[in-house]
Amino acid sequence: MLLRFTKMHGLGNDFMVIDLVTQHAQLTARQIRQWADRHTGVGFDQLLLVEPPSTPDADFRYRIFNADGSEVEQCGNGARCFARFVQDKRLTAKQEIHVETAGGPIVLRINRDRQVTVDMGAPRFVPAEIPFQADAEAIEYTLEVAGEQLQVAAVSMGNPHCVTLVPDVQDGTLERLGALIEAHPRFPRKVNAGFMQVVDRQHARLRVFERGVGETQACGTGACAAAVAGIRLGLLDSPVQIDLPGGRLQIEWAGPGQPVLMTGPATRVYEGQIRV
Repeated sequence: MLLRFTKMHGLGNDFMVIDLVTQHAQLTARQIRQWADRHTGVGFDQLLLVEPPSTPDADFRYRIFNADGSEVEQCGNGARCFARFVQDKRLTAKQEIHVETAGGPIVLRINRDRQVTVDMGAPRFVPAEIPFQADAEAIEYTLEVAGEQLQVAAVSMGNPHCVTLVPDVQDGTLERLGALIEAHPRFPRKVNAGFMQVVDRQHARLRVFERGVGETQACGTGACAAAVAGIRLGLLDSPVQIDLPGGRLQIEWAGPGQPVLMTGPATRVYEGQIRV
């Protein structure tokens, strides 16, 4: 059987997107790992599946698989590509699309300039909801990594994030500590490790070592988590421009209990078919 797919990216964070509304397939972790290989497969950071919703309040169900075949709760750059995909494929004519994910419901809005704004919902800080092992909720935690005592913020944007402030995102901290933080035992489901450099009160630079993938060109939920962490620490003011290796995202957050809004581009690269 041939399965149609679209290759897309959001600021260089790239995806294989499959419509399972009009097509039907049962995919395995082994297949996903094979397709993710950049030398022998399609090559991508995440596989995105568009499925029918399971609740009447949603337009679609959105599932995300990392390159290692593991399913994850949320992907912000993928959400923007998801919005463009379902509209371009005429699966919906709506400008505002309600989507269910494993990390909770999100709302996607396609703007007149074709950029996409994603309502990511309110961030979560309770350690058990991230999940993160800590005695009590705090704005910052001390995390021991490779003999170093790091001050980090732990945030859930539907998936777990650990944000570490660095003086320069190119100082080698990600290369030294990214994989160690990702697999740190205090994050029982692993974690996306972000390293943020504050430029001014509305501008920061960010690199992210993504869970199950490694460093990517951009991480939408990571940008949301970093902006939220910076605002909580009193270092940033909304709206925040977050520069990632692949480009810039705008993040807005009005404070505790309020949703995080992320705006950025989504780009189609090519269409293809793969044999299942």
